[in-house]
Amino acid sequence: MKLGVISDCFGRPMAESIALAGALGLDGIQMYAVGGDICPETLLGNEEKLSEYKALLKKHGLTVSALCGDLGGHGFERENENAARIEKTCRIVDLAVAFETKVVTTHIGVIPEDENSEKYKTMLKALRECGAYAASKGVTLAIETGPETAPILNRFVLAAGEGVGVNLDPANFVMVTGQDPAEAVRLIGKKIVHTHLKDGKMLKRSDPLEIYNHFAEGGIEALNVADYFIETPVGEGDVDFAAYISALKEIGYDGFLTIERETGADPSADIRKAAEYARANFAL
Repeated sequence: MKLGVISDCFGRPMAESIALAGALGLDGIQMYAVGGDICPETLLGNEEKLSEYKALLKKHGLTVSALCGDLGGHGFERENENAARIEKTCRIVDLAVAFETKVVTTHIGVIPEDENSEKYKTMLKALRECGAYAASKGVTLAIETGPETAPILNRFVLAAGEGVGVNLDPANFVMVTGQDPAEAVRLIGKKIVHTHLKDGKMLKRSDPLEIYNHFAEGGIEALNVADYFIETPVGEGDVDFAAYISALKEIGYDGFLTIERETGADPSADIRKAAEYARANFAL
């Protein structure tokens, strides 16, 4: 397996983030590709700027582990919003091809348990369309684990068909649903195309739908997340990394473990510690 990091976690401009990832001896970097310097509107058709970023990545010995195409809001839950979201996602897939990566990750909303519900059907229709386009380009659109348990997510991914996979974040499972990440790996199997290296603790059982609706509406301040869960530096939370990594090896996963650190006083230091922890404990 290879080690990567989400560029935005450094909290620096992209060029600095790439240099920092290279200095840590990482293999790759995951970049947000929805707006700003790294997005289809900025880079597709601008070969000069795209070449500059590709040269910078090469200089620091990095590849792109994945692009993050998370469009925020309610994902693909709302039919009236999906045409624009599908179009944007397809352009991010095009940018992934330009960066020579085969993965675009995203949150898609909250998958209902009832597969006969209108929301389930709406989401499935959108993901089938996005997935078919991604597959035609040799890319997988990877749904990030979050509000669903592994069985619900796995059923949805299988129904979505070609071009749709999973970006498995073990901490999201532990913090929000209480799902065992190793169990999830064995269930989802080869549909896992990218993973995050993140840790955390559930402090109190919550309603995942309520949590993610607050994120979607931009009103997370109205819900004290610290009452429910906390993200921790890698190795200090409740993710059983020995079991998790063992399960990934069992299914033959040989892709990226991409470090994500969204909180904390010094994310850069926590990223470095996460890389050291992985090298010391995972026999990569």
